[in-house]
Amino acid sequence: QVQLVESGGGLVQAGGSLRLSCAASGRTFSSYAVGWFRQAPGKERDFVAAINWSGGATYYADSVQGRFTISRDNVKNTVYLQMNSLKPEDTAVYYCAKSRGLRPGPSINEYDYWGQGTQVTVSS
Repeated sequence: QVQLVESGGGLVQAGGSLRLSCAASGRTFSSYAVGWFRQAPGKERDFVAAINWSGGATYYADSVQGRFTISRDNVKNTVYLQMNSLKPEDTAVYYCAKSRGLRPGPSINEYDYWGQGTQVTVSS
């Protein structure tokens, strides 16, 4: 079993920054990759970013490339998502998820444990 808890969401003006955290417990944290997804009202859950088990490889959706940075601390069992230059279209509930393997992908089906989500709202 794996438990994931997101935090760090909130309300920010366009152009601002937030840092999300995903704290994990349960199975050995360094044995799996982690992804971030987001879901806006009435829309599907979309891939945002992912990081492999060691932190040596990262992947981003085109919409956030260059603005968001994913990282992990395997001592603290935490994955971070630094979000800069936020836009109103970034408004969504953000979820972290455990990958089934060491190398993550953009498909929801590649992830088997999910956190409860944290709301990010960007005002214009």
